[in-house]
Formats: sequence, C-alpha cells, structure tokens
Amino acid sequence: MTLAPDPSSIDQWFAAEILPHEAALMRYLTRVWPDHAEVKDLRQDVYVRVYESAARVRPATPRAFLFATARNLMVDRLRRERIVPIDFTEDLEALNVYIDEISPERRLGAREELQRLVQAFDALSDKCREVMWLRRVEGLSQRDTAARLGMHEGAVESQLARGVRALAQAVFGRVARPESEDDAKQRREARNG
Repeated sequence: MTLAPDPSSIDQWFAAEILPHEAALMRYLTRVWPDHAEVKDLRQDVYVRVYESAARVRPATPRAFLFATARNLMVDRLRRERIVPIDFTEDLEALNVYIDEISPERRLGAREELQRLVQAFDALSDKCREVMWLRRVEGLSQRDTAARLGMHEGAVESQLARGVRALAQAVFGRVARPESEDDAKQRREARNG
C-alpha cells in the first residue's frame, strides 16, 4: 500500500486503474457467482468497496486488489446466506401455532410416515442407497457421485430414479407409472436419431 491518496484524484485513479479491468471482472463474476442475475449488482458492490478503500490508501497493485475485493465480497455474501436470521423466529410466532398445539394424530402420522421412509430407504439395494445418500443428502453432483462410486453417470441416474420411485411408493402409496419396454425403445430411438 502507498500513502493516503489525494482526494481530488481518486476519480481519475479509479477510471485509469480499475475500470479498464471491468470486462475481466465481469467474466470472473459470471463464471464464479451462481446467480447470474446478481452479477451486475455484485460488480457495483465491488467497485464501492474498492473506491472507499482507495480513498483512504491506494493499493500498490490495483488489479490484484480489485479481484481480491471481489473474492472477499462473494465469500461475505455466501456466509450471510447461510446464516438464518433471528427475525425468522418472529415469522414463526406470527403463525400462532405452538408445538404443544400439534395434535397427537399429526405427530403419530408424521412418525409413521418417517418410519415408512426409513424402512423403504433400508430396503433399497446397497448401490441405490449409496447413490440416494450422496445425491440427495450430501448434495453431490451426478458426475461426482459416479466418480466416488466408480459408476457411469447413466447408472447413477438410473439408481437415483429407482430410489426416488421406491421412496415415493413407500411414503405416498403411489408412484409414477414405470416406463414400459416400448416407451424405453422409443426414447432410445429418438435419442439415437
């Protein structure tokens, strides 16, 4: 960092040292940030942080400072999104439903439904259960699940579909109509062209 900048030249410094990197910054934010609709707002917040910081002390390497600021801002936003605000409890109070008011029938029904789900999950094949766990509980992608289990992605997709159908059948007592052999053949022919 260098000495405190001359306040009259901060605009010139910003235009000369930061704005030329806007295209690279936008590519970076678009590639890294999950919600593309927020990228322009994120860019503006980065600019505000850089400008305010440079008004106090100019960074020695403006481009590196710009991208470090962008990274830090995204980390801050992700942390904030993961925190459940205390105000959320006020929303629960507005419902005027106390836990003690839940009827015994509803509790029993929820327990029975959970028990059916546990039994159905335990009844799945080992491979299907592993796929369901990795995809739905741990949130791994299909590709990462396939790599971890040493399977093809198509096999992961098939196991996941079987597991979802079995759990839906157990919990809801019904399941989507399974694909017939004719449907499967038509789907393969359409895919192969």
